[in-house]
Amino acid sequence: MFKRIKRNWFVPKGAEMTELDKKILAFQNRGCLVPSRKVIKTPEQIEGIRRSGVVNTGVLDLVAREIHAGMTTLEIDKLVYDYTVEHGAIPAPLNYEGFPKSCCTSINEVVCHGIPNEFEVLKEGDIINVDVSTILDGYFSDASRMFVIGETTPAKQKLVDVARECLDIGMEAAHPFGFVGDIGHAIEQHAKKNGFSIVRDLCGHGVGLEFHEEPDVEHFGKNGTGMLLVPGMVFTIEPMVNMGDWRVFVDEDYGWTVVTEDELPSAQWEHTFLMTEEGLEILTY
Repeated sequence: MFKRIKRNWFVPKGAEMTELDKKILAFQNRGCLVPSRKVIKTPEQIEGIRRSGVVNTGVLDLVAREIHAGMTTLEIDKLVYDYTVEHGAIPAPLNYEGFPKSCCTSINEVVCHGIPNEFEVLKEGDIINVDVSTILDGYFSDASRMFVIGETTPAKQKLVDVARECLDIGMEAAHPFGFVGDIGHAIEQHAKKNGFSIVRDLCGHGVGLEFHEEPDVEHFGKNGTGMLLVPGMVFTIEPMVNMGDWRVFVDEDYGWTVVTEDELPSAQWEHTFLMTEEGLEILTY
């Protein structure tokens, strides 16, 4: 029996076939998963996403200046909201599928999607991920950073550092006309080498015209698998690295907060990237 190939790429009727068309069709005819045309952003769209990314980076720069022990996560959320709207933008998480706040604040064993509140007070030694997403003129951007509150344990500091290295290594593994699986393979190998695990239930994603688009960018896997990476694609890489086991559960609060099953710490860094003919360009820091 022949394997049925999902045909995502086609040349519109009457259009002249470009070199990009020929290249993508060659991969598709070999049975590779290729993006659809709507995944490839136009120059105008890329500029819009880039402008959104400037605001998004500014939000995280503000958090970096202000975050401190004794601060509540609700205060972080207010910083994010105020800065975003003052710059003519909208916090993308606010009211997204019922999410009640403007950013995600994930402390220690919380992997992601932690909900800011007035009762959660940062203390010396905590590690926290602040995840910020911005809509500007209809264009989306997305990034997160880890922050260490004061001094933490050597084990937690190593986790934060290795998670950042995983992001950098994933970025280096991404090449035009490579595959999403190349990113995940490189990240997983680095995490394992350092005694950590990669969360498998969540992934990076396409972004730009919507909050979440194709492709799914898993942070584990095999080289040469997953969707073909094509110039014009915009997506996040955001490895979630656990100190213990990779398994997680969703807390009962609103059905959002993701926690490590063994309640050991987790760390995550995220950028939004544009794939170019030369490699990745960072659109959000």
